[in-house]
Amino acid sequence: MLALVAIGAVVHEPVLIPPLAASAAIVHSVPGLPLAQPRSVIAGHLLCAAVGYGALAALGSAPWVAAVAAGLGLALMTVTRTPHSPACATAVVIVLRTPDPRTFVPLLAGSVVLLVLAGCALSRARSGSARYPVYWW
Repeated sequence: MLALVAIGAVVHEPVLIPPLAASAAIVHSVPGLPLAQPRSVIAGHLLCAAVGYGALAALGSAPWVAAVAAGLGLALMTVTRTPHSPACATAVVIVLRTPDPRTFVPLLAGSVVLLVLAGCALSRARSGSARYPVYWW
């Protein structure tokens, strides 16, 4: 998390911290759940980012738009079988903070991949811990 905070500060996008902190907690605490698997973590955040930017472009930045984007993101994750509840916060952050997609999306993608890799490394470093991931895709 410190590396993600540092990177976010350097590129002036600290808004990633809340959704990624929640994702890290899920990957670390309940690594066997479907919402902790790489498919859900990575695809969930990227799908919700797309929904957030789409809602922002179509409806502007407002709290009600953020709520709609979160709901649409949740529905899209359900349909695509990529459940990851913290990703809804990504859509909300995008609508309310309007980050530049040229920096935000690559930072988001890199961060979720790093989070998944950290989960893999941690599960192998601790003897007797549950293996993460249970499945990749």
